[in-house]
Amino acid sequence: MAYAVENLEKLERRVTITLPVEEINAEVEKRLKVRARTVKAPGFRTGKVPLKMVRQMYGIQINADVLDERINKAINEAVAENKLAVAGPAKVDAKTEDVPEGMLQFYATFEIIPEVEIGDLGALEVEKASCEVTDEDVEKTINILRKRGAHYHVKGEDSEHGKGNGSDVAENGDRVTIDFVGKIDGVEFDGGKADGYLFVLGEKQMLPEFENAILGMKVGESKTFELPFPENYHGKDVAGKTAEFTVSVKKIEWAHLPELDDEFCKQLGITEGGADKLREDIKKNLVREIKNRIATINKSNVFAKFVEANAFDIPKAMIEKEIDELIDFTRGDLAVRNPEHKDDELPRDMFTKQAENRVRLGLLLGELMKDNILAVSQEKLKERAEEIASSYQQPQMVIDYYMNDANRRRELENILMEENAVEYIYTKAKVTEKVMPFEEVMAQPA
Repeated sequence: MAYAVENLEKLERRVTITLPVEEINAEVEKRLKVRARTVKAPGFRTGKVPLKMVRQMYGIQINADVLDERINKAINEAVAENKLAVAGPAKVDAKTEDVPEGMLQFYATFEIIPEVEIGDLGALEVEKASCEVTDEDVEKTINILRKRGAHYHVKGEDSEHGKGNGSDVAENGDRVTIDFVGKIDGVEFDGGKADGYLFVLGEKQMLPEFENAILGMKVGESKTFELPFPENYHGKDVAGKTAEFTVSVKKIEWAHLPELDDEFCKQLGITEGGADKLREDIKKNLVREIKNRIATINKSNVFAKFVEANAFDIPKAMIEKEIDELIDFTRGDLAVRNPEHKDDELPRDMFTKQAENRVRLGLLLGELMKDNILAVSQEKLKERAEEIASSYQQPQMVIDYYMNDANRRRELENILMEENAVEYIYTKAKVTEKVMPFEEVMAQPA
């Protein structure tokens, strides 16, 4: 057996493997004789089946097994001798031209993991976002909770809570009941008509142009207006088109919010301390949520700059594997969020750029890990597990979940290593501080 390694383009390597036919045949014959000792066939006792029949029964498979073993052995030796880090399985093809007499030759083609060199982090320019939770943010959150507990009264009619603000027109915060019909080029379209449709103005349940057209209308009034659908509207049949809607207002109701009293607080799980304790708990939760979201924003921004500044070739095999994982994750997410779309075709090229960035980032972080820069201590692991557990009713169960299960502990360790990477880059790069408004941070993915 002999082999030779050659460089193809970029990260591709090819091993040419030469195997003597005589040697392969000899090994096949040897294994056929061993197999013959236990072969059973009709009309023959065990071990007495003629070798010719055994060869007919098992020859092709044994020959393939011997070739596979010899080829894999050659690949492994070539990889070890040349100190190659293989990125994926080799593609083996038989060589058919210019093969020496009495020999078999094969090409084994594979990609290698590149040697990564991290550029000057001091030249990297990154933003470091921050956000403070104010008392005003706490009050806004309380108002959101109160809105969720709102009940409605017809505008202009007496109720246990009066007549509202005295207005009889539709305003933001009002719940309206309407009939509407939409047409494109004079023809009604699917989903463009409803009777007795109910929604709250200002809650972004409808397109802004639709809600704005209803503001100021009274019960019994009708209005016709044009509405251009966005190009990226979820309804493909109407996306990018302009419809004409006719709307009739059937009912307008104003919202009465529950008072911020002990009873309201009890409904939210605050049994003692009333509104002051509610504000304290809300602020604590908001601070924790803002901290997590800011960490996500900073990590995303820093890693994007880090990857952008360190361009190098990456193996196609690793990209394809990452695309497979992204597709699997997306399908799982669709199965939960939009089950009717879970089997939709997902074009692979839709994930290519994201997969490339993830692979490149993984290799870069792997390089940082070589010098133990991102190491995570057991104390830090437990500290983070305790932090996560603090918002649960049975914190010790959550701590045990992360600390006693190897997979969960590894997940937590990976999160902390990524955070360590961000902090390490901040110590080297040119950092610009950026204070973000509370609403903008909360609008970001958790």
